[in-house]
Amino acid sequence: MSSTVGDSAPATGVADRLGLKPGMVVQELGWDNDTDDELRIAVEDCIDADMVDGDYGNVVDAVLLWWRADDGDLVDGLVDALTDLVGGGSIWLLTPKVGRSGTVDAADVAEAAPVAGLSQTTTAAVSKDWQATRLVAPKTPA
Repeated sequence: MSSTVGDSAPATGVADRLGLKPGMVVQELGWDNDTDDELRIAVEDCIDADMVDGDYGNVVDAVLLWWRADDGDLVDGLVDALTDLVGGGSIWLLTPKVGRSGTVDAADVAEAAPVAGLSQTTTAAVSKDWQATRLVAPKTPA
């Protein structure tokens, strides 16, 4: 049978839409008991490995940063997420959707990203309660 997308399960292609591929090293920051476990499993299935945490100590291809309105200063969180990110990698800022507890105002993301040295490129719904915003370091001339 074909898989369908409902409110309870992310599409199997969610990790693909995030640009994740098998063999990539993905760092997860900001995990808590409110994060979407089905999304986490879909990411780990896609990369065919467990995600690494903030203590990994090596370069990573992408960062999933779970962030809520009361998590502190977003600029600081984004700068911390850049620590292990390889050049050309992406930070996927995962925030609760509008109307959910902990929603982060889109204007706050738009304001924090350039201060942290990042550009906002894409926003997508990735689960029933969470949306993802792709942030990348702007390309610098050689």
